[in-house]
Amino acid sequence: MKEQKNINTKYVLFLALVSAMGGLLFGYDWVVIGGAKPFYERFFDITSSATYQGFAMSSALFGCLIGSAFSGYITDKYGRKIPLLFSAFLFIFTSLGTGAFNSFTPFIIFRVIGGIGIGIASNVSPVYIAEIAPAHMRGKLVAINQLTIAFGVLAAQLTNMLIAEPVPVGASDALICSSWNGQMGWRWMFWACSIPASLFFILMWLVPESPRWLAKAGKRDKAIRIFERIGGSEYAKKETEEIYQTLEKLDDEGTKVTFAHLFSRQLAPIIILGIVLAVFQQWCGINVIFNYAEEVFAAAGYGISSTLFNIVLTGSVSLIFTIVSMFMVDRWGRKALMLTGAGGLAIVYVIIATGYFLQIKGVFMLFWVVTAISIYSLTLAPITWVLLSEIFPNKVRGHAMSIATFALWLSCAILTISFPFLNRAFGTSGTFTVYAGICFLGFFYILKKLPETKGKSLEQIERELMVK
Repeated sequence: MKEQKNINTKYVLFLALVSAMGGLLFGYDWVVIGGAKPFYERFFDITSSATYQGFAMSSALFGCLIGSAFSGYITDKYGRKIPLLFSAFLFIFTSLGTGAFNSFTPFIIFRVIGGIGIGIASNVSPVYIAEIAPAHMRGKLVAINQLTIAFGVLAAQLTNMLIAEPVPVGASDALICSSWNGQMGWRWMFWACSIPASLFFILMWLVPESPRWLAKAGKRDKAIRIFERIGGSEYAKKETEEIYQTLEKLDDEGTKVTFAHLFSRQLAPIIILGIVLAVFQQWCGINVIFNYAEEVFAAAGYGISSTLFNIVLTGSVSLIFTIVSMFMVDRWGRKALMLTGAGGLAIVYVIIATGYFLQIKGVFMLFWVVTAISIYSLTLAPITWVLLSEIFPNKVRGHAMSIATFALWLSCAILTISFPFLNRAFGTSGTFTVYAGICFLGFFYILKKLPETKGKSLEQIERELMVK
């Protein structure tokens, strides 16, 4: 308790909020293209090409895979601060470039590069927060990253609505293309991201390097100074000693981390646990509601104008319940919330599937779709990132997190690509039944394999998992 009283809470919160801006830009950049889609498609004249339409929507995902694949190397070699600065620069550069050109190829190139920024930020932001956060408040602070993602998603949805001028019902493609929306509006939707990205870049210069990375890099004095600012001299001494004890335990192969090392008998179970959690967060199916909102709500009887309102509603609900999760993660614990999410979604999906099967329309279906988003935002969305930032050992955290986030984005791609095929093959009812089955399997995996990490230092978690 004495250690907790000495924590410089305001300073730690400042560090967490600044680094979590990577999550805000991740959320904004990921979603903004949805609002720009009706206008840039007409501008580039790709409305009749499903291939070009799909490529435009998924191009950032290719960048995400690249960014997450290489982020492990750069974070373990150069620390956490430099990659976050680099991702901020990429967000500025690509948000300006995406809307600056009049041909389709540069548009795609800048979307891919922007995806690299997303891949890096999705990896490094939660890791940095976990490494500077005291154990008793780490869950709440890492959950800030998911909060900023949800805020970024909602900000993009609202920005798109505010920028776009009203479109007449039945307007032709030519009319939309020649309108302000078709010529300039979609550009401003992308350009708006440069404002928070610039703020992120400036504020990151005020943030120190992760003390845990500094300790791993042999810069003990610098690590101690940062820990002292966070929690005083006793806290700094205790944290530093624990870090070096765990580093010595994994020091058989020197400081270089290899692929064989990551999947050694000692580390493989932890890496596999992280991969499964990352994949499950995507394959639980909730992102289908965000990516294919028009199809999901149309099947529930809603038109386009109502769907646009429902999209903002789902974004608002996601933000609210992410805030609630911040006050629960360090009380309920990670495992309890993950079980609640997996079990709760499985039950709700069965209800949704039944509703679609019985062709129930309107508010009933909207209620259960929003309930599913509420459960996800309270549990699997933020808690998965908390766990991924906690369970990997100090020495290999950057590389291990890179593998987990790569698996997350790859599974996101598979989910996005597979939904139209599942929907055609089994209908909306059958598709949600598949997701219900995945959630049931996830529930039992979490029950059996996931340890509780609440209130434990990263080094204590490492010792317990390494023993197992």
